[in-house]
Amino acid sequence: MPKNRLEAFSDGVLAIVLTVMVLEMKVPHGDARLAALGPVAPVFLSYLLSFVYIGIYWNNHHHLLQATQRVNGRILWANLHLLFWLSLLPFVTGWMGENGFATWPVTLYNLDLLMAAIAYFVLTRSLVKHHGADSPLARAVGRDRKGAISLVAYLAAVALTPANRWIGLALSVAVALMWLVPDRRIESQIG
Repeated sequence: MPKNRLEAFSDGVLAIVLTVMVLEMKVPHGDARLAALGPVAPVFLSYLLSFVYIGIYWNNHHHLLQATQRVNGRILWANLHLLFWLSLLPFVTGWMGENGFATWPVTLYNLDLLMAAIAYFVLTRSLVKHHGADSPLARAVGRDRKGAISLVAYLAAVALTPANRWIGLALSVAVALMWLVPDRRIESQIG
């Protein structure tokens, strides 16, 4: 079946996720001095990190689907699996920001990122299986070192955050920074 409805639905869900996240940020009370922004800094920083993550997933999802010719029911469910974990980002982002990056909110945030990464891996493998091992998509995805490194980093973040929340947070920031460097694998295969 054609991929256009999957793309449109995914774009819509991600747009809603971003909208919900920004609407969760409350305007600070107080006068017009910049000091009034201090109490909302953790909320803004957690929003910023999640905004970057949604942007990374949207960008990579877009590229992945550009190399895709068709989809099937398995791929639709794999995509919904990914969107489920990404749709939880507003909740874990809000909890983390509202509680000043406390240990358990950061742990749950990292767990959500881990589950989204697993879901993206499943989606990618489902697409490759559907298109064949010799397809341009399969060649573009290749061994996916960045994806494997991300999974290991998220696992480490989930395991280490209860001992030190700042290590867990640093790992999720490091993965985001790694993915900000454009991944040209798919563009090089589809021209």
